[in-house]
Amino acid sequence: MDIITTVQNIVWGPVLMILLVGTGLYLTIRNKFIQLRGFGHSIGIVSGKFSKDEDPGEISHFQALMAALSATVGTGNIVGVATAILMGGPGALFWMWVTAFVGMATKFTSCTLSVRYRQIDENGVTHGGPMHFIEQGMGKKFKWLAVLYASFTVIASFGIGNMFQINNIATSLNFLIRGDQAPSFAFNLIAGIIIAILVGAVILGGIKSIGKVAGKIVPIMSIFYIGAGLIILFKHFNLVPGAFQQIFYYAFNTPEALAGGLLGTVIRNGVARGLFSNEAGLGSSAIAHGAAKTKEPVREGLVAMLEPFIDTLMICTITGLIIVVTGAHEMFDVKGELTSRAFEIGLGSALGGKIVALGIVFFAFSTLISWSYYGDRASDYLFGEKAVNRYRWVFLAFLVFGAVIQLESVIGFSDIANALMALPNLVALIALSPVVAMLSKDYFKRMKNKL
Repeated sequence: MDIITTVQNIVWGPVLMILLVGTGLYLTIRNKFIQLRGFGHSIGIVSGKFSKDEDPGEISHFQALMAALSATVGTGNIVGVATAILMGGPGALFWMWVTAFVGMATKFTSCTLSVRYRQIDENGVTHGGPMHFIEQGMGKKFKWLAVLYASFTVIASFGIGNMFQINNIATSLNFLIRGDQAPSFAFNLIAGIIIAILVGAVILGGIKSIGKVAGKIVPIMSIFYIGAGLIILFKHFNLVPGAFQQIFYYAFNTPEALAGGLLGTVIRNGVARGLFSNEAGLGSSAIAHGAAKTKEPVREGLVAMLEPFIDTLMICTITGLIIVVTGAHEMFDVKGELTSRAFEIGLGSALGGKIVALGIVFFAFSTLISWSYYGDRASDYLFGEKAVNRYRWVFLAFLVFGAVIQLESVIGFSDIANALMALPNLVALIALSPVVAMLSKDYFKRMKNKL
């Protein structure tokens, strides 16, 4: 555990923080604050207003968004926010917002590039994502960078996309079924096997099957979780302004916020957990969006831009506000339980904990199926189509393994894998940003009379 923590602290040092937020800020300016000027149009695209069945691709704009969101709307929105606040205080939530806002421009850029440089084979199967736009956009001499990205994606798929999720599912199922009894090895093992079977039934159908399942799970559970959260916030409406005041104050005015220079505990945890939640900078969602039915790369980039808004600026904000409003972070220090306790206090009932546990089960399940797709596309890039089924079986085996190991090790492993994914992707986004700026200018010029 000491080795993992040491490596985690190194990779999540000042260099990555500056590169992550700095790239998002650069892309925000380069694309003329696309988060604001393109927001309304992105909603129109998701609604199907510009969709055509004959366009190349495998899934609709909505299904692509849901598939990508199913990978981001997960335990990071519940456990990740709690971790950020416990380790960095309420101010960490502010830095999650910063990461999300600039991350919208990062998502726009990566997913525009994914569609621009994707490959569609003779069977109609799409091959998109950073590994493809790195090789196709930056040239063959940078294929080594694409190989690194794909390799890190496979590794990360077993961390953030697998073990972290199944570990939380097992814990939540234990709470829902066995109450406050301590999780047992046997229970977690059985839970891991059952979830592996269910995940396997979905992922064997590829992105079309994943898109359909995600299109049902994500909207229902998001509405359910957000609805319960809003009830709590309305119930404690008089405390909400004070919660915002705490968030802004502790973002800048504590020793932890400034420790080690500008990149202290508060900022590091806020940015790290923000990335863990919405994956902006990882480039992973570009793999799902690369399968969208469209002839317009910019159009899919605009759809992808909605992910950090929904994931972090909406769902994570609700979670964080509930924790701060109820004062749960001052009474409990167990990361995996903090959000549940906050909901229980907020609703004044044990039902709050069950709502959170149920949310974790469904959110994490949807994350599992989408991340399996990310990993199998990366495996396909590295080793060819024959490796995909082998990867899927290994992915399912890791679900069983991840259900019975300690969560702390999984979080550290996931953070390291995330950082390794982010580095080659961010370098490519900066290098290829002129391409996106050109595509964006042309697209909005042609769409001027239709918007």
